[in-house]
Amino acid sequence: MKKLFKVTLFLMVTALLMSGCSKGNTNESSKGTTDDKNSAETKEVSLMIPEWGVPTKEMLADFEKESGIKVNVMPTSWDDIRNKISTAAAGKNAAADVYEVDWSWVGEFQKAGWLEPIEMDKADLEDMKTTSTFMIDNKLYAIPYSNDYRIGFYNKAMYEKAGLTKEPQTWDDVINDAKVLKEKKVCEYPISNPMAADEKTTTTFLWLAYTRNGKVFNDDNTLNEEATLDALTILDKINRPGLSDPANRTASGAFDKLKNGECAFMVGPSSNVMSVNDKEKSKVVDQVMPIVLPGKDKKATATVPFAEAIGVSPYSKNKEAAMKFAKWYTSKETQYKLYNALSNLPTRTSVIEQLLNEGKIKNPGAMLELAKVIETPFPNGVPIYYTKMSTEIFNTINQMANEKLTPEQAAKQMVTNVNKIVEENK
Repeated sequence: MKKLFKVTLFLMVTALLMSGCSKGNTNESSKGTTDDKNSAETKEVSLMIPEWGVPTKEMLADFEKESGIKVNVMPTSWDDIRNKISTAAAGKNAAADVYEVDWSWVGEFQKAGWLEPIEMDKADLEDMKTTSTFMIDNKLYAIPYSNDYRIGFYNKAMYEKAGLTKEPQTWDDVINDAKVLKEKKVCEYPISNPMAADEKTTTTFLWLAYTRNGKVFNDDNTLNEEATLDALTILDKINRPGLSDPANRTASGAFDKLKNGECAFMVGPSSNVMSVNDKEKSKVVDQVMPIVLPGKDKKATATVPFAEAIGVSPYSKNKEAAMKFAKWYTSKETQYKLYNALSNLPTRTSVIEQLLNEGKIKNPGAMLELAKVIETPFPNGVPIYYTKMSTEIFNTINQMANEKLTPEQAAKQMVTNVNKIVEENK
């Protein structure tokens, strides 16, 4: 009887223990399922970007297949992106895991804590010269995906019609050639450059001052007085004799005049290399040569970028996946596909070279040469007060363009007011 009781007791205890183990295993299994579900959720990221940067459905499908990360695209107007990011960040939320970062926003975004630092190896940084614009204190905060740097363009057919057989090497050449073109009635307004009270006028000042003087700002971020006066003097020499269309003082269409056959020389966005030879957009197909920017006493040795980039939100709950997408989106293979699908000029020099070798960009001229010498004009990165500073710069230039200020007066006003902004933000 005792033996039977012991056997029965043993079986009961064993059953209870097994029941407990089974229950524990069920919980672990359930927990594992939940973890797997959460893991799957982290492999989904959102991308806020203007229409011009949206990858094709096929590209996104391939990325999802390769990485297991689904990308939810949020096409958003460029003008709306900044506000959406700041509004979400005020509540410590991400407007999107990955979002558009214009070159002019990077200082403000970094200071506000809206960008996660990004690690890239030296080879990638060297291949993407425009990354210099998105670096602060030697840290990268956004990866450029759509290139835009300044290239010189001259209409060879117009020059030859005026008896000019050489491309301009210096700004003195540009101005003297323009006078000949005007006198011989080949082109009424031979040079086209922005002079209106808007951002294009500021960027014109930045690249002109930098490529002629090697600096715009001093090491303490103050405006360099000598470089400022030098650039303003050139702009005045173009404007006062009527070598540039007076309409450029109020309208924003200065860059369109090249492809419309309304000017003979312009320094403008690199995208013009493609647009001037597009039969649907241009009246000067096969007439325009992309050249190295003219300099002070010889050709310039650098150019300046104004690119678009993507950054990762520090409030993203899927940072690892977001970083993986950002690096895929700016990889060589993807940049090549983005050019073919959207005509976005790659930010990688190696991809531009590949496109040129394959003959996919017609009459590139100095495009590749300049892509290799891109430099930022900001010694300490784009400052947080850029927008306020830019407004001061373009308003002063517009006043000079309307002959309310001499170059000397404009330089003094600009340096004083910009340096005051710098001091206020120390």
